[in-house]
Amino acid sequence: MDYDRTVLVTGGSGFIGSHLVCSLVNTHPDWRVINLDNLEYCCSPRSLESIEDRTNYTFIRGDVCNSQLVNHIFNTEHIDVIFHLAAKTHVESSFECPTSFQRVNITGTGVLLGAAHQARHQPQCFIYVSTDEVYGPSLDEVFDESSPVRPSNPYSATKAAAEYLVRSYWDKYKFPIIITRSNNIYGPRQYTEKVQEKPNSLHLVSAPLCCSTIQGTLPISRHFLFVDDAINAFLLVLEKGTVGEIYNMGASCEIPIRQLARELVKMVKNVPDSEVNNWLEFVPDRPQVDLRYPIKCEKLQQLGWRAEVSWAEGIRQTVKWYRDNLDFWSEADEDQGQIGSQLERATAK
Repeated sequence: MDYDRTVLVTGGSGFIGSHLVCSLVNTHPDWRVINLDNLEYCCSPRSLESIEDRTNYTFIRGDVCNSQLVNHIFNTEHIDVIFHLAAKTHVESSFECPTSFQRVNITGTGVLLGAAHQARHQPQCFIYVSTDEVYGPSLDEVFDESSPVRPSNPYSATKAAAEYLVRSYWDKYKFPIIITRSNNIYGPRQYTEKVQEKPNSLHLVSAPLCCSTIQGTLPISRHFLFVDDAINAFLLVLEKGTVGEIYNMGASCEIPIRQLARELVKMVKNVPDSEVNNWLEFVPDRPQVDLRYPIKCEKLQQLGWRAEVSWAEGIRQTVKWYRDNLDFWSEADEDQGQIGSQLERATAK
């Protein structure tokens, strides 16, 4: 079958990527969607079960840093659009192992850009998915796309560095790039962890949760964007965005982390207000923690986008999904353990 457009999504088996891939496959049967993912931590093949047999969907297991593989994809497929989501994202881990974040987030982006730019079939658009964390923290200033970039941890520093790489291809070659910077995105199928102050994602809990762990005692808050609204923003930027531009993806919903933990405990454990504190545990904070990342998104709104899912509705849908899918991530963790064991045996030979 001839397709009108071929879209490559890197990191398409992750939380946000899987929602984007499913949306593209389901709403555009005339588009071919290729998912490049190495199925590492926080990914599950189950996230794409609903579309894995669709004729317009192709999965390639591989590392975005593998230049031979990435070049092969661009040499053999007529890639029209790239959504680059593959990245390491956890702030705490970035302090523990910054070199792995540099490899994936910076080197991987460079490999992808080089292959896309040199491809015989030139892409129409390269969308790089970044984060509001590149602006650094703020108490009062609200960041727009022209605000200075001041990352404050190894994760956000690698995302900012990757942005500079992306922009360099626009500045030198007019390669058609667009950068998005989003608030924390949450929703069904997100990897389950204790609720902590971990910027870039809302770590929701499943029903067996014993307690919610909160880092530190500072008044930390985050803006949360429901995943469906984020996917709509990506698709709108693809169709109406201006190449060479940056678009903030923001939500008006700002939730203190303590309030978030209390709400989740009440919803998941179904306990009264008087007992909520019994389910909360405070642990020491990191040496430096960013209190909030407020952003403006008028540029995106001028394209016609609005965040439509309220916090109350978004968190209701999310908690319901976890209640209905209690074994989703436990089975995925078992699969990851088996994959890790197989890799260890293979490298030991």
